[in-house]
Amino acid sequence: MKLFPLHIVPNDTNIDFMRHRKPVLALMVFLLLVSVAIIGFKGFNYALEFTGGTVVRTHFEKTINADDVRESLAKAGFENAQVQSVGGGNDVMIRLQPDGEHNNAADAAQQVAEKVRQAVTTADNVATVQPGEFVGPQVGKDLAMNGVYATLFMVIGFLIYIAARFEWKFAMVASITAFFDLILTVAYMSLVGREFDLTVLAGMLSVMGFAINDIIVVFDRVRENFRSLRVDSLEVLNRSINQTLSRTVITAVLFFLSALALYIYGGESMEGLAETHMVGAVIVVISSVIVAVPLLSIGPFKVSKQDLLPKARDEEELARRP
Repeated sequence: MKLFPLHIVPNDTNIDFMRHRKPVLALMVFLLLVSVAIIGFKGFNYALEFTGGTVVRTHFEKTINADDVRESLAKAGFENAQVQSVGGGNDVMIRLQPDGEHNNAADAAQQVAEKVRQAVTTADNVATVQPGEFVGPQVGKDLAMNGVYATLFMVIGFLIYIAARFEWKFAMVASITAFFDLILTVAYMSLVGREFDLTVLAGMLSVMGFAINDIIVVFDRVRENFRSLRVDSLEVLNRSINQTLSRTVITAVLFFLSALALYIYGGESMEGLAETHMVGAVIVVISSVIVAVPLLSIGPFKVSKQDLLPKARDEEELARRP
């Protein structure tokens, strides 16, 4: 007896996903190219951790416009200052590039914060500042490179694990799909101008892990069906998608809802991580269905029953034959 069955998608679906696989994959390649173009032309709104410099949170007695604060800072000699409204209309977050004049981080942050206060305060709207936070430019570069290394480490680890558990074609397709999910998520964050900090980086690595986990479940069903079903390859792939569709959607919905709760109740510092998870959940559930499995029917990644039969057993059987 099943208690409280959860079926967002019926278990007996028979959708022909493989019928339009080529135009769908072409569309995904187009989206990938567009995403790369967005990242290349728009870039990222890097947080202080990656750029280095000083961040000063400023509170005004009255509502203030971010553009007015930016103009006041430019007049005071703070070029290319990033000013962002936070909380209510009385608070702004000011990010300044390092000027190289100070060797002591605490001293640099304190002096810059005081200069900012003097630059933006007026007689009719007095400003107060919190102690500034200073990050050296070398620290920012090191953090950025560590993020790149972490991403490469994950991709290589995925390749080795999936190749050992399944077959090299599965490993390549899974890594390509996870990379596709990552690029689309990164492009979204770039397009909306979300501040790129360490929490967003952690969220992107989590999205890659979630993507691989989801793809492995589908691939495991593909392998089982290739060994048990006497139908053509496209039908095997199609049935595998349909059989795991409910599980894929339920997992993505739960992942999305947990991220949504974090976005609503986790505070401003967790918004980047939560938003990355929500966007990634949507992209992953789509790509695991219309990208990962269809790729197993294309070109060098095309799999067949012979690829997935246990090799050692076949060789022993052949050796016994006269």
